Amino acid sequence: MKSLLLVATLIFSFSISVVADTIRLKDGSIIKGRITGFSGGKFTVTVGEGERQRVLNFDAAEVESIEFDGAAVTSARTSPIRVVTTDQTISGSSRTTPETAQPRVVTSDSTATSTPPVPRPTPQPTPRPVATPVPTTRASTAQPIEINVRVLADDTNNGWTNSGWVVRKGQRIRILASGEVSLGGGVMTGPSGLYEAEDSEKLMPAVPTGALIAVIGDDNNDFIYIGREREFVAQRDGALFLGLNEGDLSDNTGAFEVRIEISPEN
Repeated sequence: MKSLLLVATLIFSFSISVVADTIRLKDGSIIKGRITGFSGGKFTVTVGEGERQRVLNFDAAEVESIEFDGAAVTSARTSPIRVVTTDQTISGSSRTTPETAQPRVVTSDSTATSTPPVPRPTPQPTPRPVATPVPTTRASTAQPIEINVRVLADDTNNGWTNSGWVVRKGQRIRILASGEVSLGGGVMTGPSGLYEAEDSEKLMPAVPTGALIAVIGDDNNDFIYIGREREFVAQRDGALFLGLNEGDLSDNTGAFEVRIEISPEN
C-alpha cells in the first residue's frame, strides 16, 4: 500500500510539473536532473544538456523519494525551470582536484553561472546529503545502472568532467573507456596512457601520462587510475569526476567515450 501511495503521489506531482531537483533511490543513490516521462511504471530522467545529455530510466519501485524544484509549482507554470548540467566550471592556479561538486545551474532566462572558488592550501570537508539506509535485501537479478560520459582531454573545466553521479561509500563501480585523444605535438594515446611520455606535473607520477583517472569528491586528492577498464569499491561519498593524468592540458584535443556501471547490490 505504501508503494502504491508513493507512485500515486509521484504521478500526481509529475502531472503538474516535470522539473525535479533530486531523485533519491532506495539504495541510497542520488540523481540530479529532471523527470521527462513516466510510462509503464518507469521514470525517465534527463541529466545534462546538448552533447553531454544522458537519459536514465528507473522503476518506480527503485525510487525512495523525489524533491522537486523549490520554485512555485502550478499547472500553468511560468517561473524559470532549473536544469542541472554535467559540466563544471572550475578554476584555480594549478590543476589538482575539482574545486566544487555542485553542478552548474541554468535557468530559462539566464546563462550558466559558476563563481570561481578561492584556492585552498589543503582539502576542506564539504557537507554531503544524508544517505538513505541500505535495504537489507536486494534482488539478485537487478541490472547495474549505466551512465555514458564523454570525457574531454583539454583543460575545459580545469580538466575535470563531472559524471553527474553522486557516489555512495561502499558502492561497486566499473568504468570502461575507449577512444583516442591527442596530448599535443602529434602524440596520441588511448585511455591506458603512455609510459614513455614524460610529464613531471601529472597528478599520478607512477601512472602513464594521459591515462584516464578519476576522483571522488571535490575535497579529495586520492586519484584513481582507471585506464581502459577498472572496477573498484568507493571508499567515500561524493561526486564522481573523470579526467586525464597530465599536467598541461592546454594543447590537448579529443575525448574518451566512457561507460560507468554502478552495481545495485551495494
